[in-house]
Amino acid sequence: MDWFATIKRHYDAGRYTDTQVAVFVVGNKISAAQYEQITGQPYEGSA
Repeated sequence: MDWFATIKRHYDAGRYTDTQVAVFVVGNKISAAQYEQITGQPYEGSA
């Protein structure tokens, strides 16, 4: 599964918040850099 593409699609559709995307970083599904690509915000720690 391409976690980055799936999460980005849901985020762009308004189904995920920044906080919800951060959970995927904590769960090692995406990196902090990918979080920043998806949300446009720096990743600042655990969800």
